[in-house]
Amino acid sequence: MGLTRTDIFTDEQNALADVAKVLGHPARIAILEHLIQQNSCVCGDLVNEIGLAQATISQHLKELKRVGLIKGTVEGTSMCYCIDVETWEKTAGQIGALFGRGILSANCC
Repeated sequence: MGLTRTDIFTDEQNALADVAKVLGHPARIAILEHLIQQNSCVCGDLVNEIGLAQATISQHLKELKRVGLIKGTVEGTSMCYCIDVETWEKTAGQIGALFGRGILSANCC
């Protein structure tokens, strides 16, 4: 597979596409749903909640953190995670704007 030509797209388009790729895994959706439901920082109980190995959870958390959907802080010997509200709201607005655009014809095909 060839390289993706990201240089011809805006920073916003590239960032939204990166978030979309990260959201493309059901484990990451489950992690986000759990963090939203808890409405607070979650420390260490994701393995029991999600049902995947700690190393796998850590990789998913790393990707979610990389795109800014979550943030993490060290508390004692564990890492605690929560939704990054600023990035979450920005991303929700971008997705809403994309899907909120009018469609010219519903019967084009």
